[in-house]
Amino acid sequence: MLHRLLLLLGCLLALPLSAAPSIVFINPGKVDEPYWRDATAAMQLAAGSLGMQLEVVYAERDYLAQISLTQEVVERAAEQRPDYLIVAADKRTLPEQLSLANNAGIKTLSAWNAVQADERLMIGYPREELAFWLGSVAPRAEDAGTLTAEALIEQARQRGWLDDGKQLEVIAISGDRSTDTSIRRNQGMLDAFAAEPQVTLHQVVHGDWQRSKAAEQALHLYRRYPGIRAIWTGSDLMAFGAMQALAEQGVKPGKDMLYSTINASVQGMQKIISGELSALAGGHHMAGAWGLVMLYDYHHGVDFAETDGTELVQPMFTLFTPSLAQRFLDLQAADSAPIDFCAFSKACNAQRTDYDFSIGTWLELAHD
Repeated sequence: MLHRLLLLLGCLLALPLSAAPSIVFINPGKVDEPYWRDATAAMQLAAGSLGMQLEVVYAERDYLAQISLTQEVVERAAEQRPDYLIVAADKRTLPEQLSLANNAGIKTLSAWNAVQADERLMIGYPREELAFWLGSVAPRAEDAGTLTAEALIEQARQRGWLDDGKQLEVIAISGDRSTDTSIRRNQGMLDAFAAEPQVTLHQVVHGDWQRSKAAEQALHLYRRYPGIRAIWTGSDLMAFGAMQALAEQGVKPGKDMLYSTINASVQGMQKIISGELSALAGGHHMAGAWGLVMLYDYHHGVDFAETDGTELVQPMFTLFTPSLAQRFLDLQAADSAPIDFCAFSKACNAQRTDYDFSIGTWLELAHD
């Protein structure tokens, strides 16, 4: 605790005095959606730690609302506009959001999703055609697909399901067809399964991040492919839907069927500990919080573009073991001092040359 306080005091003394920067985050999710609730909570922790003013508005999974909310922000009176805007580059809304913000002169950072090829033709690169688009930060999404798919294979191998040349029959329930992070998670998964000759991936479907849709798909595919023993999913809600649907058919999760998923949710951690989930990768919910660290540095004269470039793709995922999951839950429940996000800032730490946006490092600091 003393170490944290001294570090924070040193950071504050080293930085020039300036008004607390204001940020609006246009959240593409629902207010009560576990993943986006956790992402918002992480951003609120970071903003509080760094002395930034954060406002969050929700699009409620309506991609058109992401654009209309951006419009509402830029149409505010000049004195009510934020210093910065963070958008999630979700569902191909990025070009319109950036154009609106740029025309209003609001500096914008995109997070979570990298720019796709067809979008690049429209918006170019940060700080070029759109001068107020500062840059982006996205998790290396392929890691999530690879880690979870490889963990499913290893779990099957440990159970003897691959002995004597047996095949592991698998289906995959992806997020959506168009979002960058979904596409790249799928690629990591496909590469991992393709590298193992004893895996047969029957079909990939798109659950659109919905629990109910994934439940229907899992039941339908289980009837089509009765030999499947593992289901890869692109998010936790879809995994829970698939689990429930097949459990109602007498298929026991973690015993008759292996499940993997992505997202560091409380329920996901509980299911890793109980053994119902066989693999869980998480940490990318922190992307917005890391974006705030970058904006904090930029606001205090340490421009990430000069050392890291304008478009950062960072390793953020880790594979949660039961012990690491319990550690995460303990932190969530602990009544302790907030995490000092200044420790991740280059403006706070002149000796820091690289950003470290991994969930593992964050957990280590949280338990220091």
